[in-house]
Amino acid sequence: MTINTTSESADGSDAPGGEGAAAASRPTDLADEDALDAFVDDADVALVEFYTDGCGICASMEPVLGNVARGVEADVAVGLVNPRDDPPLVDRFEVRSVPLFVLFVDGEPVARRAEGFIPGEDLAAWVDEYAA
Repeated sequence: MTINTTSESADGSDAPGGEGAAAASRPTDLADEDALDAFVDDADVALVEFYTDGCGICASMEPVLGNVARGVEADVAVGLVNPRDDPPLVDRFEVRSVPLFVLFVDGEPVARRAEGFIPGEDLAAWVDEYAA
């Protein structure tokens, strides 16, 4: 299975971790709404975590997201966006709690979950259910 993530961040700089499998397993940091839109438009299937700095559950989901990207049937791009300083983004996706996971298929949001920590197997099954 191929993973549709890159080692380049949304702002064009190289993401930490270099190239290869280690970089591919890391979610892409998305700086703002424009970066989010470009990211989901560029992927057939994209899983995006809305998070805030200082959220322990959000931080604990990052390695889970990398594992999910490798463990699902779909070729899925995984991204992270902090909507804290972007009220229109908060309103657009009705972010009321974090972490919020939104699954996009062909650029459109098709499912969302905001349940705190989600085990990798559950998140992978959820992605497979909606990305099929």
